[in-house]
Amino acid sequence: MKLWLLLSIPAAMLAAGEDSFLLRGGTVHTLSGAQIDNGSVLVRDGKIIGVGKDIAAPKGVKVIDARGLQVYPGLIDAATEIGLVEVNSVRETSDTTEIGRFNPQLVALTAVNPSSEHIAVTRANGITTAATLPQGQLISGQVSLIHLEGWTTEEMGVSRTAGLHLRIPFIRTSARPAPFDESSTSPSGAAAPNAFTEARRTFDREMAELNEFFDSARRYREAKAAGGTDFRTDLKMEAMIPVLEGKEPVLVTAIREREIRDALIFADRQKIRIVLCEAPEAYKLIQEIKTRDIPVILGPTLALPLNEDDPYDRSYTTPADLQKAGIRFAMGTFAGTANLSSRNLPYQAAQAVAFGLPHDEALKAITKNAAEIWGVSDRLGTIEEGKWADLLVTDGDPLEAKTQVRQLFIKGKPVDLDNKQKRLYEKYSARP
Repeated sequence: MKLWLLLSIPAAMLAAGEDSFLLRGGTVHTLSGAQIDNGSVLVRDGKIIGVGKDIAAPKGVKVIDARGLQVYPGLIDAATEIGLVEVNSVRETSDTTEIGRFNPQLVALTAVNPSSEHIAVTRANGITTAATLPQGQLISGQVSLIHLEGWTTEEMGVSRTAGLHLRIPFIRTSARPAPFDESSTSPSGAAAPNAFTEARRTFDREMAELNEFFDSARRYREAKAAGGTDFRTDLKMEAMIPVLEGKEPVLVTAIREREIRDALIFADRQKIRIVLCEAPEAYKLIQEIKTRDIPVILGPTLALPLNEDDPYDRSYTTPADLQKAGIRFAMGTFAGTANLSSRNLPYQAAQAVAFGLPHDEALKAITKNAAEIWGVSDRLGTIEEGKWADLLVTDGDPLEAKTQVRQLFIKGKPVDLDNKQKRLYEKYSARP
């Protein structure tokens, strides 16, 4: 929107409200174009209606002084369990997993706890949005994209059903996980099949079940379209229709090279749109992933190597490898204890910068790219006219640990930065 158009908007249309203001004088990092020094962002009713220099404040609109500060889009954690787990060791506070091998009808948003202490801690570090993942067996449910603010799950919801979460079957023959293998859920010395024939048999059975489930969903869709008198609605099959029609991606958790390759073969067979999830060994299949134009949501860069003989910096350099190859990727903090560390998302990106990823690309991995992969780039991810005013105001680079968040806005509304960790710091720092 041109400046003269902004100035011609009637003042009545810009009536002051909690979600209407002019943020003036900061360095605006739009991530959709050039950095704007001494820039301004004009917000009305929670949406950005102007970005540029020398924007005059319409009558009655509050002006927020951002001189000397940096303005970024709100950060996006592209894969986490935030809101679904409170205390890992207390089973009653975990609502990530339901029984059954196929649960496409389950929606993560319905289990999110808006009062979770982790939400306040996370948004205090600049994260405004997160994709929260259900867990389970083969198909665990629908990923929900949420704002980290709201009294209810309805208020928090950005995309109720952003994608279907699927775990690709895998073959594991060792009874004990490798020393650096954090992907195994087996306790030491137990669980995973210890004979290749048994492991292969389990893998083949699960792959057959998975393919049959998709094929059944396809037959269900055809029967529904035919409209027979004996047709009966099946909620599991209904949840599969957007996937089969390409309207919704499938988030496929695949750890090792073989699992990633199997995920690609499965996607080719079923003709579905997938997003590789976690995928620490994606660097081994760069050409195959690029040819298919499959995006990747990488797991934590601040992680130990997957294999004993991997270089110490293997997790640190993978983002740069994907970026150089032209593969779209975002970053997530993922499951397990990581859901308690979603606040560390900026530092995951920072570690990748230290090992070759361009700084702007790291910022895009936790803003613009994440919004594009989850299909909400029309609303989130950059500072542009028409998008929601999810704004992060800092006194420095958000990838730097010493940087402080000065203000945070979600859909134009200021967010309280108070949280449990801050309160504990203040309490014990005042101890005599």
